[in-house]
Amino acid sequence: MKERCLLFTAVGLGIFSFVAGAVDWPQWRGPGRTGISKETGLLKEWPKGGPKLLWQLKDIGDGYATPVVVGGRLYLLSNRGLENEFVQALSVEDGKQLWSTRLGNVGNPKQLPPYPKARSTPTIDGDVMYVLSSDGDLASLETTTGKIRWQKSLRNDFGGKPGQWAYAESPLVDGDVVVVTPGGSQATLAALDKKTGATIWKAVVPEGDPAGYASVIPVNGGGRKQYVQFVDKGLVGVDAKTGQYLWRYNQTGKSAAANMPTPVVRDSYVYTAAQNVGGGLINLKATSQGVEAAEVYFTRDLPNRNGGSILLGDTLFGTNGMGLVAADFMTGKIKWQGEGVGPGSIFYAEGRLYVHGENGDVLLAEASQDVYHELGRFTPPDQPKHIGGGGGGEKAWPYPVVANGRLYLRDLSTLWCYDVKAK
Repeated sequence: MKERCLLFTAVGLGIFSFVAGAVDWPQWRGPGRTGISKETGLLKEWPKGGPKLLWQLKDIGDGYATPVVVGGRLYLLSNRGLENEFVQALSVEDGKQLWSTRLGNVGNPKQLPPYPKARSTPTIDGDVMYVLSSDGDLASLETTTGKIRWQKSLRNDFGGKPGQWAYAESPLVDGDVVVVTPGGSQATLAALDKKTGATIWKAVVPEGDPAGYASVIPVNGGGRKQYVQFVDKGLVGVDAKTGQYLWRYNQTGKSAAANMPTPVVRDSYVYTAAQNVGGGLINLKATSQGVEAAEVYFTRDLPNRNGGSILLGDTLFGTNGMGLVAADFMTGKIKWQGEGVGPGSIFYAEGRLYVHGENGDVLLAEASQDVYHELGRFTPPDQPKHIGGGGGGEKAWPYPVVANGRLYLRDLSTLWCYDVKAK
């Protein structure tokens, strides 16, 4: 296969305070929240039937949460029943549990459709982790022991208002602060001191949006640093130092059942999307009144599924209702459409896209700007049964993760570990 040279911008890699190794995966969508890994030495293609399965666990607890991997440990949230949502550490060698710490109850247990389960991804910052349960229990823990250092409730301490399916965001650690989204009219977003949990500021967004299901990203646009989040009615930006509300973009939040995909940023441009709604690009411009979010385009068939998007050079990759799709970032023009494994969650490493399909299948494809080129696919064994079935039922929603030559896949109570390192 002819190798293609892809130049990409991993926005934000320099502003986080992680001490993890270059091939670790320490937080939601990786070191820069871009879905882009620097890992090398991976299989260029997969053999028939997929890469070698190293181990499989079938009882890690329920949930849709994506794991993170730092060093020899994997961390993830799960729940057993509705009164025990917990974070656990597992050995990457064999999946053996090293410790487990209860966070609280599962949030919104009477939600409809009924998907009350653990959802968030831990954020690792050196020897400390930050986790948010589906009920809004925010905690700082020691990574070695699981001991809680401090804990807050987004509901009780901030008057938080989650969406119908409870809290799902993964906390952002930026320098000395932890940024989360309680939602509601008292603190739509909030920044806390990462060492003590003390409140630094509360940001109130007009209309007091409930929280969505995306995660905060830092953006430098319109002449100032800000935090951008996809809340219940649309995309918003607040000043990073003060929490001052700056702007709103509602196009991708209109008629969306759930605002889930984390925004994608390059310079002052921010891409946002929602399933069955479409994708849009805005340009953050400084004005005499503050910051303006000027729409560049909005198109329905762009990457918009819950599995997120990845920006490589000028090409945006993700999935829509048909499958894997590539589009020009600045114009929204579709470059190619491939069926692949249908809608799914996406990860990038070494010129290749890893897609964990909502149907449970896994795909490897070339991150080509020009054509769809599949490099392998497989179906993990012993997949769990999903509730609901059909188009509106439960799906395989967790994102794929590659760290230190291993591919990790999670679906409900099952976790698979594959060897994807080149021999």
